[in-house]
Amino acid sequence: MPCDDFDVMAVGHAVVDVIAPATDEDLELHGLVKGSMVLVDSEQVETTYAAMGPAVESSGGSAANTVAGVASFGGSAAFVGKVKDDQLGRVFTHDIRSVGVEFSTPPATEGEATARCLVMVTPDAQRTMSTFLGAARGLAAGDIDRDLVTRSRITYLEGYLWDPPEAISALVQAMDWAHAAERRVAFSLSDPFCVDRHRREFVDLLSAGSVDVLFANESEVLSLFEVSSLDEALAALKGTCEIAAVTRGPAGSVVVAGSDVVRVPAEPVDEVVDTTGAGDLYAAGFLFGLTHSAGVDVCARLGGVAAAEVVSHMGARPHTSLAALAVPVFRRA
Repeated sequence: MPCDDFDVMAVGHAVVDVIAPATDEDLELHGLVKGSMVLVDSEQVETTYAAMGPAVESSGGSAANTVAGVASFGGSAAFVGKVKDDQLGRVFTHDIRSVGVEFSTPPATEGEATARCLVMVTPDAQRTMSTFLGAARGLAAGDIDRDLVTRSRITYLEGYLWDPPEAISALVQAMDWAHAAERRVAFSLSDPFCVDRHRREFVDLLSAGSVDVLFANESEVLSLFEVSSLDEALAALKGTCEIAAVTRGPAGSVVVAGSDVVRVPAEPVDEVVDTTGAGDLYAAGFLFGLTHSAGVDVCARLGGVAAAEVVSHMGARPHTSLAALAVPVFRRA
């Protein structure tokens, strides 16, 4: 067994988030469905950006947010994702390294610009995203270092990447390398529309034993199994992977581990400001707990603590040390 240099190594889209308040009327104007993520081209992203109000720019991307959270808990983390050698690419690189995440994927020197995600946050704290993937789509198998995978306890992959054929090959290769090294693979379903596009492939991944730890929200898991109730979805999850964690917003989360079903309430939040990154940070807490020998109930509570912190402010990265917030959770365990 190789040495453990990293708790979590994640592969995902390297994206710079542009976050601004919006109204329901703004969403209608752009033909957007509240709470969803749509892919847009360079012309559409410029049109939407021009119509947005004052915004906050910060490095994002689902899996990148997760490993930033792992680092905030005090864990060791690495990220693989593609940026271009442009201004936003340099911003992304600086930001993720500044929070203690290893990032050494070579930037693209030609082709499309670094990815951007325009996040419109309505007064009910729902976020609606228009994503221009740009250079992030260029991620290929050659960008993943096998040694990095084998030196990481968990390889975490985001379902958002399951679109470009080159990226799919990279994810499958990472799964194979991780399992060959007797490491775990974690996978996020990412978005209900992502599940709609790739349902058959995602079910096949679970059936083949390619995923050890699955992350999904309630809508995503209902879509995955094409069922109408959470109980049906939980029954379908049993036996598909070692652990499945299903988030339910203010209703907390449910974890399926073998024949056990563990329900954990949400952490209290004084005010929900922006739900961007809630699922990403839940995964961060859960994976940090899992790589530090915590039971699944503690993992879920750590996920809840991280999600509660990130929804209390604008942006998808923690503003408070998650390591400090984790101390009471471990004390109660």
